Amino acid sequence: MSIAEETREAVREHPFLYEALRAGIINYTAAADFLDVNDTDAVTVALRRYADELAVTDTTAGDKSVRVRMKRGIGEADDGHGLLVVGDTGFAPDTGELTAILATGDLTVTTAQRVLGRCAIADVTVSAAGFTAEMLILVVGRHDGPDTLRLVESVVGSSTESATDI
Repeated sequence: MSIAEETREAVREHPFLYEALRAGIINYTAAADFLDVNDTDAVTVALRRYADELAVTDTTAGDKSVRVRMKRGIGEADDGHGLLVVGDTGFAPDTGELTAILATGDLTVTTAQRVLGRCAIADVTVSAAGFTAEMLILVVGRHDGPDTLRLVESVVGSSTESATDI
């Protein structure tokens, strides 16, 4: 395996490095030291070349086709049905004190990753989450609902619409 291939494989094991390469905000020498793949200089060159190949465009910013809504009063459903079902646990309206944030439209897995990452940074506890190419739903605590709504809105770049019925 070449140094370039080893470097790419090592970067894929650390998604934060991949994102930093895509964004063009990385110290290549420090990243090469962190990866500890081979000769630092050779890995630095491999990282620069890899970064040049990656798209720098942000696929989640400014997509006005995504709609973000909030629904309060979400709770675990006894029958395993609801807005979101994970395993045998369902989350349904009018059954509890949680809040659901629903984003609909043209979504990507990168959008879901960024939303969940931002929730972790903001110290928002996500009770459950689900994703498809057209929908992202998060179940959070009642008091985290408004902040999470704004957080999701900032990631997808859409205008917020509070809804009473999702």
